[in-house]
Amino acid sequence: MELGIYTFGETDPRRTDDSTVVARRIQDLIEEIVLADQVGLDVFGVGEHHRPDYVVSSPTVVLAAAAARTSRIRLTSAVTVLSSDDPVRVFQDFATLDLISNGRAEIMAGRGSFIESYPLFGQSLDDYDALFSEKLKLLLALRESERVTWQGVHRPSIDNRGVYPRPLQQPLPVWIAVGGTPQSVVRAGTLGLPLAIAIIGGMPERFVPFADLYREAGEKAGHDPASLKVSINSHGFIADSVEQAVEIAFPPYIDTMGRIGRERGWPMPTRQQFDFERSPRGAMLLGSPQEVIDKILFEHELFKHDRMMIQFSVGPMKHADIMRSIELFGTQVAPAVRKALGVPDVPSTPSSTT
Repeated sequence: MELGIYTFGETDPRRTDDSTVVARRIQDLIEEIVLADQVGLDVFGVGEHHRPDYVVSSPTVVLAAAAARTSRIRLTSAVTVLSSDDPVRVFQDFATLDLISNGRAEIMAGRGSFIESYPLFGQSLDDYDALFSEKLKLLLALRESERVTWQGVHRPSIDNRGVYPRPLQQPLPVWIAVGGTPQSVVRAGTLGLPLAIAIIGGMPERFVPFADLYREAGEKAGHDPASLKVSINSHGFIADSVEQAVEIAFPPYIDTMGRIGRERGWPMPTRQQFDFERSPRGAMLLGSPQEVIDKILFEHELFKHDRMMIQFSVGPMKHADIMRSIELFGTQVAPAVRKALGVPDVPSTPSSTT
């Protein structure tokens, strides 16, 4: 099982008018990816948002900067909001990232959990589902063939045009990110694309039927079961003790989830809910290294998944705290999980950062 991190580049939305604050967060994020590579983690994902509380609107630019300073870790979006973007430009950007990184790029495509990109790029929310379906088909056609002839409803047609550059990886990996919609799960399985399931609340076992449905749809469509990869993506944080993890992670978590909740009409989160989510049966992977090891192995028994990705910074955190969490993930949690699952460990590389 691959182990990795994803982030949205969280920052304090009250300070985004200060370009030095945003610049520092971007530089810190690149350092976090570099450290993840050095301590032997498998994958790092950067999400796309168009809001003041997140500094990354173009994941490929950030990942390309990190690609030039890393050597092994896979680099993915988390997610690319394909519905509001142009699949040709998405393919070209990630093909370029693949060339810069020597074959380590991935696309995690989704419809997005926020809606700001739709009016920003002139798309209608009335076409929410149709946009993703059509643009995904075009993206897959682009990676299949150098020259493409295509016609759709929401984008101008393409008449036998070549799309360049071509990536090193054939094919360029495309994951489908879902939050628990059965139709999306079935689509990923039918297309034979790897599936990333976001579990950010509740008991993880509630999502087992989605993984089963995905594999069933994939096998029914004739895909090799071994090619039907599943990733579980969840919130979490690792510190030297559970008390320290809670002390660091709770304030930004409650502030961020509360702010998003007010936007969406959700009830305000409580400390009781936070404590449940970090419990052995909750969705969050938060605590000491041993507690996170136990949670990862518990979820692997449920899902038999191929990748586990943790979002450490749910809300702005100190860079040093994130770096320590990454270090513990790579040097203590990952080796123990790999040993338990019979997977060869990945040696870390020397770093002055740690």
